[in-house]
Order: sequence, then structure tokens, then C-alpha cells
Amino acid sequence: MDKETIQLQNRFRDLADKSYAQNIYVFTGFLSLAEQDIFLKTAGEIGHVSYRLFGGRGDCERKMLRFGSPEDLGYEEDFPIVCIHICPLLKKFADDFTHRDFLGALMHLGIERNIMGDIFVAEQEAFLFCQEAMSFFICEKLDKVKHTHVRCEVLREGLTVPVKEPQPEEVTVSSQRADGIVARLYGLAREKSQKLFADKKVYIDGRLAESPSRCLKSGELVTVRGYGRFLYQGVCYETKKGKLCIKADVYR
Repeated sequence: MDKETIQLQNRFRDLADKSYAQNIYVFTGFLSLAEQDIFLKTAGEIGHVSYRLFGGRGDCERKMLRFGSPEDLGYEEDFPIVCIHICPLLKKFADDFTHRDFLGALMHLGIERNIMGDIFVAEQEAFLFCQEAMSFFICEKLDKVKHTHVRCEVLREGLTVPVKEPQPEEVTVSSQRADGIVARLYGLAREKSQKLFADKKVYIDGRLAESPSRCLKSGELVTVRGYGRFLYQGVCYETKKGKLCIKADVYR
């Protein structure tokens, strides 16, 4: 186990102990999937404290960790998360943006990654989940993405972040092995798919998928870093040649 992992595990233990000793909610910054996986492997050692992972809405990948619960503490406290709407001043002259464009502009401001959660890009605008304490700074300082001038405002109550609908896809595979399904859905060679597992880039329901031979189960959410994610729906039918036609809802 490397030094950074040990330090992060100790940090989780310290925060859990603080919540328990002081009878208060304690929050982390936004955690990556890898950091969430490290926590979940440590969670059994801190069973004396309730916890919850949340990123702003249900389909967020990056999440804050909160120690404490209404049942244990006797009161509720919301996650300190807000959503910022980023849009061009003049859409007619705006660039075409990618997720990387918005992230790069934010990082250029000197903002640490754990301050920011997911960034949902919709056409020429974006919706950023971030720590509430930094929202004023971001709204004040972020005025340009690529060559386009933008404005930022905290999403008002009642407005929602657009949801990108997944695309249902059916492919034929020899089994429900995770590496084979990932390969077929993303048009990869089997060796490339297996390398993604070896490089720790595949997560199933938020947990690191360590074995490419693991069989997927219906309802599992698979995240493939660099490619997207998909909700596995299971086997539709078996072909005459013994192959399996499987279905997945793919978010690209």
C-alpha cells in the first residue's frame, strides 16, 4: 500500500472520529472514484459513524463524503454543495466547448480539484457542482473559457441541470465478462479492454473493478475512465450459436 493511500485512510479515520467525538457533521471535499474506493475499503474500520456519499445529484461521479446522520445526531445538515451555471455572454460567437475546456479554465484560476465536483456540459454551457464556500469566487473570477467570455451564476431554486439521456445499445458477446462487454460497447480490442482494468480505469458501482473476468449483473453502473459509463441491463436472449445478446444504456 502506497504512502498516499495510507495518508488518505488515516484522514478518513480522523474525520470519522471527529464527527463521533464532537457530535457534528464532518465533510470532505469532492472525492474521485479512486478516493471513494479507498474510503469504501476502509469503511468497515469506522462502523461507529454513519456516512453518506453525495455529489449534488444522484448521477454525479465525484462526491463529497459526510460523516454523521440525522439518526445519530438528531438533526439534519445539507451538503455544502451548489451548482453554478456557466454560459457565454453571446452564444452566437461562442466556441464549441468540451468538459476539458471548462475544467482547464477553472484550474487556471488556481482552484484545487477537490473544490469541484462534476461538470455537466450541454451545448455551449456548463453546470458545475462545487463547494458552496468557493461559489462566490468562481462566479466573480471565471469570465472566459477558451476565447469566449462567459458569465456565471449560482443555479436558482427551481431550476434543474439538464439530464443527458443514455443511448440503449445491444451487442453480442460470448459471456457476461466485464472486459468483453466493455470491449464490444466501446469498439475496443480485447487486449485494450483488459489493459483498462490493469490500469485501474474501470469502476463498477463506484468500486474499482480489479478483475476483468468478473461477470456483470443487471443494474450495475460501469464507469470506464476516458470513455464514459453505462448501465448494464442484462441478457436479452441467446443466439442459435450460443452467443449472448446483451443490453446496456450507454452515457457517452
